[in-house]
Amino acid sequence: MQIQNVLVVCVGNICRSPMAEFFLKRNHPGLQVESAGLSAMVGHAADDKAIACMESKNINMRAHVARQIDEKLIKKADLILVMSNNQQQHIEQNWPFAKGKVFRLGHWQGQSVADPYQHDQAFFDETCRNIEAYVADWQSHF
Repeated sequence: MQIQNVLVVCVGNICRSPMAEFFLKRNHPGLQVESAGLSAMVGHAADDKAIACMESKNINMRAHVARQIDEKLIKKADLILVMSNNQQQHIEQNWPFAKGKVFRLGHWQGQSVADPYQHDQAFFDETCRNIEAYVADWQSHF
């Protein structure tokens, strides 16, 4: 099956999932990529530290607005990328039809993505580098 719609999910949708969303959009302009949060800070912009590390990669994500995951987004997605096993389980328990299309972003390296929320810029920068590497691991699957 050809993957056309990707949904990236984290908790608040202001740090990890928007970073992954914008890396995917840059690397795969033909993909439809969206992000959402399991407990989204709905209506909030991306975290300033996330914006800063993305701008160091020449990616502007100032237009990002956080939103809550819902059934419509899950149904639309061909692939759902999450940050941890717990997030994968949460989605599969709440929306059983999603099973088989939910994977950790760091799946190919067997890694989760730690939440940088309320940590320092160095932690954000490390998270950003990890997300960029994990996005690159998906390259051959689109």
